[in-house]
Amino acid sequence: MTVRSVTLVGAGHAHLHVVRQAVRLRSAGLTVTLIAPALFHYSGLASGVLSGALALDEAQIDVAALAAAFGVRHLAQSVVAVDRAARILTLADGATEPYDRLSLNIGSVAVDPHGLVGGPGVWPVKPLSQLLTLRARIEAQAAAGAAAPRIVVAGGGPSALEIAASLCGLVERGDGRPQVTVIAPRHGAGLPPAAWSRLSAALAERGAVLRSGLVVARTSDSVRLADGALEPCDILVLAAGLSAPPLIGQLGLPLDGEGRLRVMPTLQAIGDPAIFAVGDCAVIEGHTRPAAGVFGVRAAPVLLNNLVAQGDDRPTRAYHPQSRWLSIMDLGEGRGLAVRGRLWLLGRAALWLKRYLDLGFIRRMRAPPASSA
Repeated sequence: MTVRSVTLVGAGHAHLHVVRQAVRLRSAGLTVTLIAPALFHYSGLASGVLSGALALDEAQIDVAALAAAFGVRHLAQSVVAVDRAARILTLADGATEPYDRLSLNIGSVAVDPHGLVGGPGVWPVKPLSQLLTLRARIEAQAAAGAAAPRIVVAGGGPSALEIAASLCGLVERGDGRPQVTVIAPRHGAGLPPAAWSRLSAALAERGAVLRSGLVVARTSDSVRLADGALEPCDILVLAAGLSAPPLIGQLGLPLDGEGRLRVMPTLQAIGDPAIFAVGDCAVIEGHTRPAAGVFGVRAAPVLLNNLVAQGDDRPTRAYHPQSRWLSIMDLGEGRGLAVRGRLWLLGRAALWLKRYLDLGFIRRMRAPPASSA
């Protein structure tokens, strides 16, 4: 069939790049539609926003303005179903939208194997709006003179540790004494041993306690672990891992163990080359990588080329994610932990680099002045 349109679902790292280069798609005879919320909250700055070190507007992009600036049709909606046979999307408001080529860049959601989300005092690490509400609640309690809440962070990965450090900082800003416990089956976050030793010491200095275990249930004033033990808890933050959003599982296509769509190096779904996927919701066959924004950024030029190729029959390119990448954690108090392979650096320089990279990305992806679009 003749390909006349490309529909982008989600405003992740890669799709923001494609929107800015939409003229290339139009030059190939393709119309472009973006279906995504009007605002994009950048997850890389979530910890800084939660701690109060950054304002919300520093971590968000006006997607509607960006789409308008580059001539992309924008629907401020979410997709709830995909009919692959008819190539029709169903939106949250009940409307339908046809597509010729579909690209998914819809991020990830917090893993919740024990059905804790929705319970009293339970906060998933995603979306960022949840953390903003949590921040407001803790600030309000501090302003009212209440004692600092007993916080449990379920998870032991980098995101969980960042959140723990951020919550310590948030409580300290309200003149409280942090009571934060990080509970995970294993600790170490996959870091070099020396880096983990420094990081765990830094967390202890902030008031965070590390405990081994698995959170399986929530009671009115505690969490229950798999071994039956109880840990006092007023606020439970779920940061035990990420999985693809439910929409991915509804496609009827091959998935990995985390529910991510398996794609070829061309970023096309195995089993349906009319669907592309990038970022946290996808995994490249033979190149399993953790959820990290760097991969969406690096995949963006390949995605753009391969979408353009749908209209002008140019060759597609393959994306091979790097085996080593830079990861930087925000530890609060002006410090960060940068890790690349076995190399690491803990201190102010690491956080400065993180802010430089993250805020630079935000600036690049925001809509330019009308005269320069």
